[in-house]
Amino acid sequence: MSRITIITVNFNQIRVTEDFLRSVLLNAPNEDIELILVDNGSSNDNEAYFKNIYPDVVYIRSDKNLGFAGGNNLGIRAAKGEYILLLNNDTEITENMIPVLLNEMELRPDIGLISPLILYYEDPKIIQYAGFTEMNYLTGRNRGIGNKEADCGQYNLDSRETGYCHGAAMMCRKKDLELAGLMSEDFFLYYEELDWCDKFKKIGKKIWFTGKSTIYHKESMSVGKESKIKTYFMTRNRMLYIRRNTSLLNTIIFSIYYICFACPKQIISYIFKKRLDLVKWVFKGVFWNLTNSKSSSKLGFKI
Repeated sequence: MSRITIITVNFNQIRVTEDFLRSVLLNAPNEDIELILVDNGSSNDNEAYFKNIYPDVVYIRSDKNLGFAGGNNLGIRAAKGEYILLLNNDTEITENMIPVLLNEMELRPDIGLISPLILYYEDPKIIQYAGFTEMNYLTGRNRGIGNKEADCGQYNLDSRETGYCHGAAMMCRKKDLELAGLMSEDFFLYYEELDWCDKFKKIGKKIWFTGKSTIYHKESMSVGKESKIKTYFMTRNRMLYIRRNTSLLNTIIFSIYYICFACPKQIISYIFKKRLDLVKWVFKGVFWNLTNSKSSSKLGFKI
């Protein structure tokens, strides 16, 4: 049994995934790793291609695109490691990342999920993630700590509790995961990692950040900076997250704020950007929540 199972999900990005595999080979050659690659609805069967790069990779193919949560869950179900490390395929790891995360987990049994410092791959001196603040459940908003700051080493010694982990890189114990449960596949894309963090909090575990290790992230390569799929699921899932994780009274107050203020503000922003093609997807995201239960598996979007 490998001590650590790395799970990554590919969707028609074989070159990006190739870079990821090579970064694991280069930076973790001596780690006790089981690496699971889930090919999540890709057009082609890429097993031979990926095994030529990483011969020991455990290749799992899904004919259907199961989304971020579904693809990772497929890998989790097959994982044999004591620790599970979910890594986006558009990340590249650094030399000490896995040992540092593992050490932090072993020092603190109360940690449920942990993420490292995340830097932008295209501009590695700029920080993407150094933790998150807690969620304001009335607005469905929180703040990224360190986001867009220049990396001057200000977080390199940090090891602390944080509001949420980042979906690009998260480690947990398999035994804790079995108590908390898998990621909800109802989200499909966006907010599922926040919902998952709340599941770990509910079993008494802490959400953790460490700046002692780093990973590089090629942000938004899979869906683009502005797209209909991003607009729809960000709108839909912000509301769905609140419905799933707060009281009925909080959900009502949030919904009034969201429908009357936040969404109109977003629509006005798209109008000024001349992105009228995205406006209808804001409406569709809200409408889905008004016509579906919070446990509905209907996506409302043709993938």
